[in-house]
Amino acid sequence: MKHLNEQPNSSYIDSLSGGDSIFKAKLIAVIKKEFPEEKAIYIKNIEAKNYEEASGNVHKLKHKISILGLEKSYEIAVDYENNLDEGNTTLKDDFESILENITNYLTTI
Repeated sequence: MKHLNEQPNSSYIDSLSGGDSIFKAKLIAVIKKEFPEEKAIYIKNIEAKNYEEASGNVHKLKHKISILGLEKSYEIAVDYENNLDEGNTTLKDDFESILENITNYLTTI
């Protein structure tokens, strides 16, 4: 798995907020609220083999992956989204490992 050494970070969020701690806190709150919901919907769709729907879920989740500074993980998400459009789940384990990495990170910020 290519992304195991890659850790989520708040560098992009820091640059977006430009030192505004209230805005930064709001951004983080939105991610903490939306990410688990989007992850749960993705899991529901992947378990039901609704690959087209799951592809849409990956599309949404990859924006969170990008915001958290995970460049290699973002590339995996793009490939996985394209694979799902073709009914191919080859990168499922890699993608779900990324989701777990983010889930763990969100408990620390």
